[in-house]
Amino acid sequence: MPSLKDLKNRIGSVKSTRKITKAMQMVAAAKLRRAQDAAEAARPYAERMTAVMAGLAASVGSSSSAPRLLAGTGADKVHLLVVMTSERGLCGGFNSTIVRLARAQATSLLSRGKTVKILTVGKKGREQLRRDFGQYMIGHVDMAEVKRVGYVNAQGIAKDILSRFDAGEFDVATIFFNRFQSVISQIPTAQQIIPAVFEGEAKASTLYDYEPSEEGILADLLPRGVATQIFTALLENGASEQGARMSAMDNATRNAGDMIDRLTIVYNRSRQAAITKELIEIISGAEAL
Repeated sequence: MPSLKDLKNRIGSVKSTRKITKAMQMVAAAKLRRAQDAAEAARPYAERMTAVMAGLAASVGSSSSAPRLLAGTGADKVHLLVVMTSERGLCGGFNSTIVRLARAQATSLLSRGKTVKILTVGKKGREQLRRDFGQYMIGHVDMAEVKRVGYVNAQGIAKDILSRFDAGEFDVATIFFNRFQSVISQIPTAQQIIPAVFEGEAKASTLYDYEPSEEGILADLLPRGVATQIFTALLENGASEQGARMSAMDNATRNAGDMIDRLTIVYNRSRQAAITKELIEIISGAEAL
């Protein structure tokens, strides 16, 4: 049975922890609004750009003049997995869900005899994947000094990926991130960016005439499309991270409050027992005189 002093110190420690988690919850809530607005503002642009490229891709089809970013290398042997996570923890299962999806994809590819290469964006993903897939990791992008994600950050990552593709280091590239849905819901997402994949049938090519040619425009748009997809993923990740951290710190604050209540009850009972024992000893001593 802990002493009264130990219980009192424990209660004080948990109260200090509750203050920290409450402060982190409030900070995450403030950052979430900005991150959510940025993510939601980027979606229409990304969707429209994807629609235009889908129309051009439908027009070009599988012609021999199709850009390499659309047609691919003609092989499906080497896969590059770009895993985007946060630089900091204390955000619930945000990083674990992304890593779990990437780990499952890597395991599936390796079981089919494919070659896997992993590029991590964010420290937490690198730390978790290094234990099992350290030999497949070929690079890391440190975002610790980035206070607010900008398009220039996405361009840097896209430039690295495109240079590796031009050098023939991989055939297929897939990014992994959390798509923001709400404060309590973030959807782990795997999105192939090279070669470009467009869902559904596009009809934009029937509405416009392009100059100089669809192939020429696609060759210019596709690298921008890769950067845009990466930028959108970074924004979605940013909003998801703050939402997950806000939810996790809210749960931690509630749990700390419950623990304080339980410890206070134990402290009061122990104190009452100690007082009762002292009274019994005083009364017994008085009767003995």
